[in-house]
Amino acid sequence: MTVAVLHPDGRLDYAGRIYRAAMGAAGITPHKQEGDHATPSGLLPLRRMLYRADRIGLIRASVPREPLAPDDGWCDDPYSPAYNTKIRLPHEARHEKLWRDDPLYDVIGVLGWNDAPVVRHAGSAIFLHVARRDLTPTEGCVALPLDELLSLLAAGLSAIRVLPPA
Repeated sequence: MTVAVLHPDGRLDYAGRIYRAAMGAAGITPHKQEGDHATPSGLLPLRRMLYRADRIGLIRASVPREPLAPDDGWCDDPYSPAYNTKIRLPHEARHEKLWRDDPLYDVIGVLGWNDAPVVRHAGSAIFLHVARRDLTPTEGCVALPLDELLSLLAAGLSAIRVLPPA
């Protein structure tokens, strides 16, 4: 397993290199809850990659890859049976659109958080995705500039170990 380490100060160590990463606005927590804007600590395996084939083309990665479609979404409603899973839109439960106008979800690494099994309110849609230009905080995801994200994926990244605050 090829693991990157995310520190609470936003340093991401991978294969002897240091990257700057954005994380949740509330920092890192060992007690993730839906809507808390925190990134969960622990080992987050990279389950699969979703990407905008119309913008990025086929990406290199060591995990399964799947192009996004305009009707793709992710359910973040803890009362829905589809909680923390990819869905097709329109969908009756609360959700987010994966096909966005901005580039943040041009590449999405689905991280293994609250998925085996899914627990209500324990957090959803924890992704590795493209960062904003100024690395402003996320809602709980881990984000990197596009070129660095693609480089990590091509190098075989398979998980991120998110260290808890001291």
